Amino acid sequence: MTWTLIKNGTLIDGTGADPIENAAVLIKNNTIQRVGPENSIKIPKGTDILDAGGGFIMPGFIDAHIHVMANGFNREDTIYDPLSFYFYRAVENLRLTLDAGVTSVRDAGLADAGIKMAVEKGIIKGPRLQICVTPLSITGGHFDFWLKSGYDVKVTYPGYPDSICDGVEGVRKKVREVLRAGAEVIKVMVTGGIMSANDGPKAAQFTSEELRVVVEEASFKDNIKVMAHAHGVQGMKNAIDAGVHSIEHGTYLDDKIINMMLENGTFLVPTLMANKNIKELALQGKTREWETEAALKVFDIQKENIKRAYHAGVRIAMGTDCGVVEHGTNLKELALLCEIGMDPMEAIVAGTKTGAECMGWDSELGTLEAGKLADIVISRVDPLLDVEALGDPENIVVVIKDGEIVKDTLESISKKNFLSFDNI
Repeated sequence: MTWTLIKNGTLIDGTGADPIENAAVLIKNNTIQRVGPENSIKIPKGTDILDAGGGFIMPGFIDAHIHVMANGFNREDTIYDPLSFYFYRAVENLRLTLDAGVTSVRDAGLADAGIKMAVEKGIIKGPRLQICVTPLSITGGHFDFWLKSGYDVKVTYPGYPDSICDGVEGVRKKVREVLRAGAEVIKVMVTGGIMSANDGPKAAQFTSEELRVVVEEASFKDNIKVMAHAHGVQGMKNAIDAGVHSIEHGTYLDDKIINMMLENGTFLVPTLMANKNIKELALQGKTREWETEAALKVFDIQKENIKRAYHAGVRIAMGTDCGVVEHGTNLKELALLCEIGMDPMEAIVAGTKTGAECMGWDSELGTLEAGKLADIVISRVDPLLDVEALGDPENIVVVIKDGEIVKDTLESISKKNFLSFDNI
């Protein structure tokens, strides 16, 4: 049995409650036992003391939309890179994510059961994973990489079912295949994408009947939820009507969609970083001719629409689309959430508590409360005064996942300075 006390820091517990100065967190093995002012916690004999050095103690962050196996989705990479290279790069992507203070992620496509197993068994370091394995796409849809040239530029490997499915029975079979491969959430592409080769972001994909089958089949196995890649209004309407759990991106949502989300309790995961990145690439002349017009406009449109959803009370969880954007930059999304109206505390809640709720993990994660797993980060800067600073991993000086210190760059809490008290 191991007891650890984190002390000498300001607590921001992820619930949205006011910060607590001179706070402490008492951990037994991998579970939080007590949280509050340091002088209110009785310390067991033999407790290790971890000095936060006056930093800010928060829950481990949760990224509800990431691609740990991707580094830009470049078609040329798919053509030339050996399959094994994707897995080796994923090891570094996972390390960067953890180093940024993100201790749990929902992978939105490409990571298989083996990646999750390697993390769980401690073979590689990374955040805990909830995986969808393969996003579902119609023929010619957002995850159909067949090009008009006749080339089919896609990644394939055992344990990774093909994405394409059409018709009610085809969709039903594909959901079952993906569940068989280990999916813990089903992802479905209900619209095209901003930079897709074969479709546009406003184009609806899958019929309403097909989408109801996706949700139905997912619910049969441990009530698994469905996340929907969705930019355009009609695709979002179809998805919400069918009962999807979350809308990813939500670029062109309108008042009708907002009302539907409120009525159905649908989560929104905006991934603002992704559309901002697309705009920056277009301004640098790095987009293809047929991509540029939409790429220049889409971020500003999305920001205004997400702002309306936020003010209406839609539940927003932090997601980044890292893999489309650079890994390890996850917490830059918090500053973008503030640009759509959140204050820094609300953005932190979106990246902790609400993220855990979106993933169905809120009984164990998302807040620093007794009984929850010890996923904890310490920041050297006050995120309520400078939330943008959290986007720099150097300001995340300590990361604890499941009670284990996986990052420690704060000199005062290096292992040589741990103290053991036997008579407290």
